[in-house]
Amino acid sequence: MKAIVVTDKDAGLAGMKLVELPEPEPGINDVIVQVYAASITGDELSWPSTWIDRTGRDRMPSIPGHELAGVVTALGYGTTGLSVGQRVFGLQDWYRNGSLAEYMAIEARNLAPLPDDVDFNDGNALVMSGLTAWQALFDHGQLQAGQRVLVHGAAGIVGSMTVQLAREAAAYVIGTGRATHREAALNYGSNEFVDLDNDTLEDIGQVDLVIDVLGGDIAKRSLGIIRAGGKLITITEPVEEKANGVKNINFVVEADRSQLLEIAKRFREGRLKTNTGSIVTLDDAVATYNSTDRVKGKTIIRVRK
Repeated sequence: MKAIVVTDKDAGLAGMKLVELPEPEPGINDVIVQVYAASITGDELSWPSTWIDRTGRDRMPSIPGHELAGVVTALGYGTTGLSVGQRVFGLQDWYRNGSLAEYMAIEARNLAPLPDDVDFNDGNALVMSGLTAWQALFDHGQLQAGQRVLVHGAAGIVGSMTVQLAREAAAYVIGTGRATHREAALNYGSNEFVDLDNDTLEDIGQVDLVIDVLGGDIAKRSLGIIRAGGKLITITEPVEEKANGVKNINFVVEADRSQLLEIAKRFREGRLKTNTGSIVTLDDAVATYNSTDRVKGKTIIRVRK
């Protein structure tokens, strides 16, 4: 099969290569998925799990990519809940070879059935952003109707999904970003927009919940506008500073079948939209990821037509 591998931690995206590899074999509780659509996150190659297994052993050459949509072609011993020929989408374990390949082995529990009327590209685009936004808002943030929510990077891949889910949950949403992101953030459903280059973040008043994808100084400043009992939820590095009565939560997104089904349901009903940029083939993926051109939205690798 064709697959993209990385072998050099220091080379970053420039170290990606398209190679031929044997097709994987399913382990216990695994399925083999013929991948139709895949993608990677921007900082994936900096994660230790890209280079080692759970025991700390080197696992290079490593196939990146954790989001996927495709079709089940084989079942491992003991696998239940899915069948051969079924359309699926989901999130691969961080320590296993990923989705930038024609076939991949993945635990069945990390997948959900993909409805027939959802395109593979859209299915893939819903996975990481949808699960991250859902878990930030509802699992960790415990969002309630009427609360004021500040969403950093509101026009971005995760931020735009967070804005939509928060608005649907009857929250008042304040989005942030650069001036050029204002229109997109408002179109995704932000009630207000803060230009982080020109507006003063502290002028918005107190909020109940902050969803952060930026980290650094912006995350630290956000602590000062969260009411007592509120929460800062971040997917970047933990924020060490503490604010009186504010919970400071850093988390790593997890696969969840029931949540994927809820996200797909909302997409099918027109209540959510994806934030997709370029769609390219596996053959063109290396060049695309190494391009200096700025691309808005999620880059989708169309592995199979």
